[in-house]
Amino acid sequence: MSSVKVDFFSLTAQYKAMKDEIDSAVAGVMEKGRFILGEEVSKLEEEIASYCGVKYAVGVASGTDALLLSLRACGVGEGCGVITTPFTFVATVEVVLRLGAKVIFCDICPDTYNIDVDRIPEKATDDVKTILPVHLYGHSVEMGSLISTAEKYNLTIVEDAAQAFGGEYKGKKLGSFGKAGCLSFFPTKILGAFGDGGMVVTDDEGIRDRVRVLRTHGSDRKYNCEMCGYNSRLDELQAAVLRTKLKKVDEWIALRREIAGLYGELLEGSGVTVPFEEESAGHVYNYYCLRCRDRDALRDYLVSRGVQTSVYYPVPLHLQDVFKFLGFNKGDFPVAEKAAEEILAIPIFPELTKDDVHYVADAIKGFYR
Repeated sequence: MSSVKVDFFSLTAQYKAMKDEIDSAVAGVMEKGRFILGEEVSKLEEEIASYCGVKYAVGVASGTDALLLSLRACGVGEGCGVITTPFTFVATVEVVLRLGAKVIFCDICPDTYNIDVDRIPEKATDDVKTILPVHLYGHSVEMGSLISTAEKYNLTIVEDAAQAFGGEYKGKKLGSFGKAGCLSFFPTKILGAFGDGGMVVTDDEGIRDRVRVLRTHGSDRKYNCEMCGYNSRLDELQAAVLRTKLKKVDEWIALRREIAGLYGELLEGSGVTVPFEEESAGHVYNYYCLRCRDRDALRDYLVSRGVQTSVYYPVPLHLQDVFKFLGFNKGDFPVAEKAAEEILAIPIFPELTKDDVHYVADAIKGFYR
């Protein structure tokens, strides 16, 4: 077995390319000596709000907390039904259950892997109050149809845009369509921190104010608690790093799209299905996921040739052991289940070279030959 030739993602390459700016930003925070909810967080909130085309943004400790606090701020609680996808990271469902709400799964589209909006009406019973769409892998949900459906059934939209920072639907940034949008700054995301971090974006002043209170133990001012909240504050060091990186995001997205285009050309007729992109979508390719025959054998073959890969996600949430109590069975969401057996993510990040892309593509074609 060969040593690694192509990393799945390289955080060190990104840091080295921006070392001076990042080191300076971090040193500035250290010199000021304020590390929680200071000037850097406030400025980042303003800059993210502007970038996303919304009025407000509130920094929180993680993308998971962005989901949790957004849903709670929108009134999701005990007994409320929340429609979402079974084909996503566990946090999307985890937060619904933590609020005492009911998970209403809806199967996905076979091409984008996003929630199938056409199936939502059959899920929209009287106790369902919220839709939680996930813009998976960086491709937008069909938001035009989703908004029409939400209006028809009086449902609140909270967007999980954790994998889609900078992504668009018909030219409008993802996260800006719903009552709230939830962002993740996990290190490997489009805009990644040097640890965990997240943000809630919204045009609703009331949502902004409730999230601000919830993130600081439910306090509107020191030692005055309005409600039981959380310790979910984005720290100054992360904000400083993110502000520095935000200046490069559009350039990085363009590079990701360029790499995706090259993969598409090189893998044509190779035996794998490359990612689909709707005309209305501005795909940011947080992950580049192929659909493959003999997925696991291909993955082993690539590893033997030094190519790192990952699988997002090998077991749909309705089949996870932790969620057995929800009562779902194999076959309940067949499109998601089939995708889980065939999806393979290959390397894509801004610093990936064309030689690396050619090497990965040649390895894939070699397997199917």
